[in-house]
Amino acid sequence: MAPDPVQTPDPASAQLRQMRYFTWEEVAQRSGREKERWLVIDRKVYNISDFIRRHPGGSRVISHYAGQDATDPFVAFHINKGLVRKYMNSLLIGELAPEQPSFEPTKNLPPWEGLFKGWGATEKNSSPCLPQKALTDEFRELRATVERMGLMKANHLFFLFYLLHILLLDVAAWLTLWIFGTSLVPFTLCAVLLSTVQAQAGWLQHDFGHLSVFSTSTWNHLVHHFVIGHLKGAPASWWNHMHFQHHAKPNCFRKDPDINMHPLFFALGKVLSVELGKEKKKHMPYNHQHKYFFLIGPPALLPLYFQWYIFYFVVQRKKWVDLAWMLSFYARVFFTYMPLLGLKGFLCLFFIVRFLESNWFVWVTQMNHIPMHIDHDRNVDWVSTQLQATCNVHQSAFNNWFSGHLNFQIEHHLFPTMPRHNYHKVAPLVQSLCAKYGIKYESKPLLTAFADIVYSLKESGQLWLDAYLHQ
Repeated sequence: MAPDPVQTPDPASAQLRQMRYFTWEEVAQRSGREKERWLVIDRKVYNISDFIRRHPGGSRVISHYAGQDATDPFVAFHINKGLVRKYMNSLLIGELAPEQPSFEPTKNLPPWEGLFKGWGATEKNSSPCLPQKALTDEFRELRATVERMGLMKANHLFFLFYLLHILLLDVAAWLTLWIFGTSLVPFTLCAVLLSTVQAQAGWLQHDFGHLSVFSTSTWNHLVHHFVIGHLKGAPASWWNHMHFQHHAKPNCFRKDPDINMHPLFFALGKVLSVELGKEKKKHMPYNHQHKYFFLIGPPALLPLYFQWYIFYFVVQRKKWVDLAWMLSFYARVFFTYMPLLGLKGFLCLFFIVRFLESNWFVWVTQMNHIPMHIDHDRNVDWVSTQLQATCNVHQSAFNNWFSGHLNFQIEHHLFPTMPRHNYHKVAPLVQSLCAKYGIKYESKPLLTAFADIVYSLKESGQLWLDAYLHQ
């Protein structure tokens, strides 16, 4: 008779036997104000205090959810959640106590303007409104439906043709000067073509950065380095660091870097502008910001700030791989156009391209957010956080191409890893969800979206002035 096999201890079983139970209050106390940072994913409690510096998406994006439920952003940002969970086991310290609700009690507490109409009922012994919990549950069901429909899978031919059209425009820009010479007309046409290349490459790198093209992170990261580094001359690590924060907490002051121009240059949003006025702070004449926006906004962001800051970023953080990709871009452009234009002509062309690209980039990226709700982080549920900070621009072939499908900003923020060619398919489902809960699903014409940036700056500037003078 064979001897019984020797029982070896199972680390996972041992961990379960030692599992501790926590309350939401205990989690909320570890929000990073001290040294400890905890968060909750699917009722499991994780201590991320030492992990944040090793987090592949950056330390800040994960820290923004310290002390909160991060279930929905975790699902939204990761394409291989099973693999990620294996690495998270070492961070697991316990789970929520059985009597604790799954929906975080401090979600959507006042002060928060909210998006719901006509709802006021609340659950007994819990603070979130019933429709907000129901909205979260139904959105999770919607995501499961979307995955079953295959809308999270990319059409690789779409992205291949998109890349080819960028490369063809790049070649056409050089051929314009080589064939027709360097007089004003071919020089201008070359600058326009190169600006288009830069803008469209910007939208394409955005796809790879969001892991929405390939099924593995490795391939997405590799091609992301090529597109943003070699085709645009920017570092992938810088984009990841900035952009994932924007998606985690859009339009949340001190958590979304896209609104970092508040309060140094602009007073943004109704809440923050009034707050700034009451504090008697005046870094700029904000009541005129809708005018000087045309000087220090679209024309200046890339050539006067990003162009130089990205080099500081990679050197300061020792991102040498990113620097190598960036230098390959500058070497290629220099040796391609220098023989045709000379040094002065090359520099002139380069900064004209950056100027045109900057205008294109700023108007498109700000039209979906600046006119929307801007505030401090109020710990609002994932769906409401995205919907109150984003709006769409009407679909058309030109709008889709011109904005890199970011005219579907609502769908993109709710499903950040979804391939862009599927946004229009999920849009009706999102609209139905919004209609059911009385949430405004805002979509507008392209020129109206541009104008709303200026109108919102004028309004928030006036709110600041009124508070500054009278409150």
